[in-house]
Amino acid sequence: MTDSWATFGADLHLDLSTGRGLRAGLTEALREAARSGRLAAGTRLPSSRSLAVDLGIARNTVAEAYAELVAEGWLTARQGSGTRVAERARPRRSGGVAGAGGAAAVVGVRRPARGKPSYSLQPGSPDLGGFPRAAWLTAARRALTNAPNEAFGYAVDARGRIELREALAGYLARARGVYADPERIVLCAGFVHGLTLLAGVLRARRVREVAVEGYGLDIHRDLLVKAGLRTRPLGVDGDGARTRELGAGAAGVGAGVGAVLLTPAHQFPTGVALTPARRAAAVDWARTTGGLILEDDYDGEFRYDRQPVGALQGLDPDRVVYLGTASKSLAPGLRMGWMVVPPGLVEEVLAVKGLIDWTSSALEQLTLAEFITSGAYDRHVRGMRLRYRRRRDELVAAVAGRVGVSGIAAGLHAVLDLPEGMTERSVIQSAAWQDLTLDGLSRHRHPEADLPPRAAVVVGYGTPSDSAWAPTLAALSAVLP
Repeated sequence: MTDSWATFGADLHLDLSTGRGLRAGLTEALREAARSGRLAAGTRLPSSRSLAVDLGIARNTVAEAYAELVAEGWLTARQGSGTRVAERARPRRSGGVAGAGGAAAVVGVRRPARGKPSYSLQPGSPDLGGFPRAAWLTAARRALTNAPNEAFGYAVDARGRIELREALAGYLARARGVYADPERIVLCAGFVHGLTLLAGVLRARRVREVAVEGYGLDIHRDLLVKAGLRTRPLGVDGDGARTRELGAGAAGVGAGVGAVLLTPAHQFPTGVALTPARRAAAVDWARTTGGLILEDDYDGEFRYDRQPVGALQGLDPDRVVYLGTASKSLAPGLRMGWMVVPPGLVEEVLAVKGLIDWTSSALEQLTLAEFITSGAYDRHVRGMRLRYRRRRDELVAAVAGRVGVSGIAAGLHAVLDLPEGMTERSVIQSAAWQDLTLDGLSRHRHPEADLPPRAAVVVGYGTPSDSAWAPTLAALSAVLP
């Protein structure tokens, strides 16, 4: 019968700060525990299988660490007796010895404090190294040369520069199927700023509840809550958000909901697209109740297996607020976003925003306008689309046969569904040993959502730079079975 690590007595935490890499760190930590007496002579260690499961690492890693310590004389291994701490000269004591009988256990591992991890696959960020510096500089020079004198003064239109609003109207109509009159576009400093403005509008309209997807970003939910709005979760499955739950029936979220926040083109984080039937159900609800749909089109340009699905706003521009940004296509540091607002909502948004546009530099707005109208934006998006598609293909190939990859071929992240017996916690812990950060799917789950349990991790393959991509993928591969 396999020994359980939980039966080995008092806890003993291992300090891995002296190790270099996963196996070396474990080897040195065990060596130091034996040297200092925290693992007393004769203590029987757990099997390599048990320790690997408890620490969330590969069994071979534990077996190799044990073998090295046996070769050095710190451990002994005998058939039928297991692996034990060897009898050695009296150790120097740097801490408390094991409890009764000298038995001790390693049930937790203290990660060395290294600051920022070497590798990251957290979702939500593009490859910042892909920012088109030369093309942006060219656009900035042209924008600066052609800028009217009044552009250097105080902004007089809270909607933002007309040059950028006109450029966006043409681009969004052509690329995303959005009905976008420049007079209905309001520029903002990104999605969070736009959502903040809309939360203020909803409060002014005496809306008290907003429906959100059962999986989504907690920062968006928290923003709504801080604005005094309750969030009500919709179920999410392979067809996207279950928008029929917007009704007030037995399975619905209730009649008090005045708006719904959706990611129709590429649901975050599950990676599915909202089906036509569910798009229609959302629009029908908005028309019937007078509610608003807030459409977060955060990475709608990046579809790899087919033409990108058009924006939901095209079905009913009078009931849908379209929100987009340059954060994924260019860089979040630009702090550039936009809303396409229904005609009756423009003045309400401006009343919340204020009469002067304090949020975005006029020169940055003019540069982005030039970048779009010159065709440089389209060229950049096409280039990044190829780059991210290649990364997604390499990710799928690297994990093939070990974990499932769910969601459509789109965007900057994918969901890896873990096989039976693996948990999010063990994978994330094992990733930390590889100096890699990962997000579990459960992190993005609404606390009130009625969703089936699902063990999965969200991999942001857009985050690493080109030079870091190969070692980051290798670190991920080392984590998976």
